[in-house]
Amino acid sequence: MSQKTPITVWPAIGIDLGTTYSCVGVWQHDRVEIITNDQGNRTTPSWVAFTQTQRLVGDAAKNQAAVNPSNTIFDAKRLVGRRFNDETVQNDLKMWPFKVIGGPGDDAEDEKPVIVVSYKDEEKNFTPEEISSMILVKMKEIAEAYLGSTVKNAVITVPAYFNDSQRQATKDAGMIAGLNVMRIINEPTAAAIAYGIDKKITATDAKKNVLVFDLGGGTFDVSLVCVEKNVFEVKAVSGDTHLGGGDFDNNLVSYFVENFEKKHNIDVSGNHRVLGRLRAASERVKRTLSSAYETTIEIDCLFEGIDFMATITRARFEIINMDLFKKCIDPVDQCLKDAKMEKSDVHDVVLVGGSTRIPKIQQLLQDFFGGKELCRSINPDEAVAHGAAVQAALLTGGVDQKDIVLVDVTPLSLGIKLYGGNMNVIVPRNTTIPTRKVDRVSTALDSQTSASFQVYEGERLVAKDNNFLGKFALSGIPPAPQGVPQLDACFDIDADGILKVSAEDVKTGNKNQITITNQSRLSKEEVERLTKDAEKFRVEDERYLKKVMAQNALENYLKKMFDALTEHGQKLSRKDQCKIQDAIKKTIQWLDWNFQLKEASKFEEKLKELQEFFVPILDQATQSSAAKPQKRVVRRRFKWRI
Repeated sequence: MSQKTPITVWPAIGIDLGTTYSCVGVWQHDRVEIITNDQGNRTTPSWVAFTQTQRLVGDAAKNQAAVNPSNTIFDAKRLVGRRFNDETVQNDLKMWPFKVIGGPGDDAEDEKPVIVVSYKDEEKNFTPEEISSMILVKMKEIAEAYLGSTVKNAVITVPAYFNDSQRQATKDAGMIAGLNVMRIINEPTAAAIAYGIDKKITATDAKKNVLVFDLGGGTFDVSLVCVEKNVFEVKAVSGDTHLGGGDFDNNLVSYFVENFEKKHNIDVSGNHRVLGRLRAASERVKRTLSSAYETTIEIDCLFEGIDFMATITRARFEIINMDLFKKCIDPVDQCLKDAKMEKSDVHDVVLVGGSTRIPKIQQLLQDFFGGKELCRSINPDEAVAHGAAVQAALLTGGVDQKDIVLVDVTPLSLGIKLYGGNMNVIVPRNTTIPTRKVDRVSTALDSQTSASFQVYEGERLVAKDNNFLGKFALSGIPPAPQGVPQLDACFDIDADGILKVSAEDVKTGNKNQITITNQSRLSKEEVERLTKDAEKFRVEDERYLKKVMAQNALENYLKKMFDALTEHGQKLSRKDQCKIQDAIKKTIQWLDWNFQLKEASKFEEKLKELQEFFVPILDQATQSSAAKPQKRVVRRRFKWRI
C-alpha cells in the first residue's frame, strides 16, 4: 500500500454487483485481495429473502428459497432502470416465484417495477434499487469484517450495455446502501484491467487488442479494448443486457417440467415451490455438464409425494440452449465492425463470467476466431471485482495514477427527437467518455417562442423506437421565422457514463438543462426515503441478532445448569436438586411460549434471574465439598513372590 494514501478515504473497495452472484475486492499489499464472505465463499449470491422474523441476504437467502419462494428475491438487476411494461420484464415475470407489480408513474407507460413480499406478517413493496442496495450493504459488511474498519468509498461495475437509466439506478442503489460511489465502470473494462495486471503488461510492451467476452448470470457484454503502455482504451462495446446463465437455467426448467408432465401427466408449471427446486437443480446440472458429458437430476417428493429423476446429456443441454448460444456470437461480430477491425487484429480473447465455462460457447467463440486459443488465465468469477478494486485504488491514491489510464466509451447513440420524429444523433455510440458534444438546431415553426428537447438513446432512425430518457423545454425564444433562431443542444457525459443535456439560445444566452431523471429513475426524495429505510433495516437486523444472541446465551446457560446437576448432583441436597430441575423445566417452557419475543432484554432478564438463583446453590455445593475432611489413604507395600 502506498504510504501517501489519505487515511480519510482509504480503503476503497471494488464491487461486482452481479445478477446471480456478487464479489468484492480491495487493493492491499500491492495486489488485489478478493474477500471471502462469512461462509468462506469468494462470491455471494445476489439473493434477498424475507421471513416472518428477519431479512436474509446472500447464501442464507438462497439456501431457504425452496421453502419460501414467494418472498425470496433474485435477478433484481434485470429490473433495475427498466419500466414495468418492458417486454423483457413481462417475460421474466412468468418465471419468477415472487410478485412484481407496476409502481407509481405518470401513466401506464412510465410505471416502475415494484417487488411485493410478505415480511413480518405485513405486505411490503421494494424497488429493484432497494433490493440491489441490500446486496451492496452485504458486500460492504463483508469488506468491513475483513478490513476491520468502516468502508464508505466504492467503485461499482455495470454491464457495458447498461443504458443511462440503469447506470443512474445502480448509483442510486449505492447511495441507499450508504456508499460513496466514486465511479461506475463497465464490467468488461474492469476485466481488461485484471487481464493487464495478470499478464503484467508494462509501458514497454507492444499494443494489444483484447476482446473481452463477458457472459454472466444475467447479462452479456463484448468489449474490444486496446492495451498499450498501461492505457486501457475501449474501442467498441456490444452485447445484451438480458442474456446469461439464468436464461440457460430457465430453458432447463422448462425441459424438466415437460419431462415430468410426460411421465406423470401432471402440469407443475404454475407451482412456484416446484419451479424453485427445479431451478436450483438446473443450475447444478448446468455446472456439472461443463465438465461431464452426462448427469442425473434426482429430487425427492417433487410434487405430491412423487419423486423425480431424469438423466440429461451435454448434447441435450446444448440442443435446448443452442438458439441462445448462437445469440452470443452476433455481438462479437458487431463489436469488431464498430472498432473497424478484422478477426486477425485481435491478439487475445479473454473469457469473463461463469457462463463462459460452458464448452459449447467456448467452441463457438473459438470457431469464430478460426481456432484461436482462448485466454483462460484470469478467474472468470472474480476478474470484474479485481479490476474494480484496482480502479478504486487508483481513485484514492492506493496505486500511482500514472500506472493505469482508463478510456471508456458510450454503449449507445444519444440524441434528440426532431420535429418530423427522426432521431438526431449528437453522441454516436462508442464515443470516448467523458465527452461533451454540441449540435446546433433551430425552430420548426414561424414565431415559435419555446422548443421542446426530447432525449433518446438507441440506434433506430425514428426517435420513438429508441429508449426515451427525458425531456425539457427552452422558453423565451424571440419570435422569428422558422429556422432563424440558433439553439445549441449540448450533451455532457461524465466518467460514470451519466448524461446531462442542456440547450442555449445563442442570441439571448437563455439556457435550460436536465440531468436525465426519467420515470424509471428514483427521484432525490425517493433515494433519501430509501436510505432512511435501509438504516431502519440495519437497526432491525442488529436488534434481531442481539435477540438471537441473548436467546442462545439463555439456552447455553440452561445446558450449563443441566451439566452441573449431572456432575455435582451428589453434593446437592435432594431439595436443591428438585429446585434446579424445576427451574430448568420452567425456563424451557418459557422459551417455548416466548420464542417470538423481539426484545433481547427479556431473554437477558431471564438469564440474570437464573444466574441469581443458580450461582449461590452451586457455590454452596462446591464449598461444602471442599470443607469435608479427606479420608486418609493408606498405601501398603507388597512384595511380589517369585
